[in-house]
Amino acid sequence: MSSVLTDLCRYPIVQAPMAGGVSCPPLVAAVAEAGGLGFLAAGYKTADGMYHEIKQLRGLTGQPFGVNLFMPQPALADPSAVEVYRHQLAGEAVWYETPLGDPDSGGDDNYDAKLAILLEDPVPVVSFTFGCPARDTLDAFAGVGTYTVVTVTTPEEAQAAQWAGADAVCVQGIEAGGHQSTHRDDPQTDGTGIGVLSLVAQVRETVQVPIIAAGGLMRGSQITAVLAAGAAAAQLGTAFLVCPESGANPLHKQALTNPLFVRTALTRAFSGRPARGLVNRFMREHGPYAPAAYPQVHYLTAGLRKAAAKAGDAQGMALWAGQGHRLARELPAGRLIELLVEELDAARTAVNTGSTQ
Repeated sequence: MSSVLTDLCRYPIVQAPMAGGVSCPPLVAAVAEAGGLGFLAAGYKTADGMYHEIKQLRGLTGQPFGVNLFMPQPALADPSAVEVYRHQLAGEAVWYETPLGDPDSGGDDNYDAKLAILLEDPVPVVSFTFGCPARDTLDAFAGVGTYTVVTVTTPEEAQAAQWAGADAVCVQGIEAGGHQSTHRDDPQTDGTGIGVLSLVAQVRETVQVPIIAAGGLMRGSQITAVLAAGAAAAQLGTAFLVCPESGANPLHKQALTNPLFVRTALTRAFSGRPARGLVNRFMREHGPYAPAAYPQVHYLTAGLRKAAAKAGDAQGMALWAGQGHRLARELPAGRLIELLVEELDAARTAVNTGSTQ
């Protein structure tokens, strides 16, 4: 690992920021205490909510941790397309007995207020999703001693992040669960993302900053592979989602290894932005018609998703998951880190032994 990442975590294992309550303080603290780098997800939270989670986390661990922010999104959505989708979802509102949400609830995710808090009361690491901050923002974080990471999905995005002054890039392959962190939401590129191993190799030849690899990683042997490809660390999300410390809904945790859910797919059905999740009824019925309208669709469907969870109906929930979801292990986060490190060491030993024979 790079020297800075080595100072932040004992092992090259990063717990992905998973918005919606999954990456809660108990999970992040457990990962940090075990030698990994945990991330709080500030997305969809108020600035005050983020601050209180940071305060709670500091009470649980003195180890380094990160906070992830969503970049504000440009107003590109077609209001008429959102309205058509609203009409299509009318039957869901009747079924779950809940009104559809207001698509215009907000597009900046309280970004400026969160920046102000994180610059006034710095945390060790801040990462960014859905775009790259301006150089003055990254310079401001550097000035307060915060290490910055920009999530990227192409070599070009990685280069832009390096030019802007990011300390590292999180290279997200198409295998990753949850939202694809493309810097520009272009429907013409849906499903054309690059696999994590190929992407890490390409980015390694494009930039000089450290790389954190993400995308369907569930085993120590896979961590070994991305490290060999040029990454300094591996980021895992779905692997930690089933941990008891995770804030994920129990239905979501159970679905990851439920034979009823056999595959994942990218969809705009729940949020208006491409995101990988377990294929369920809602995704099949509405995915083909969902417009490119984030975060409008997210707010439109938020009440439906909550009502489905309350009703115990996984077929109406956003079951975000990476392609490796069937490999999920229901272990405490600390034990999972230990096991991943054991597998990582075993894979390295096997490679070294093979190379000397």
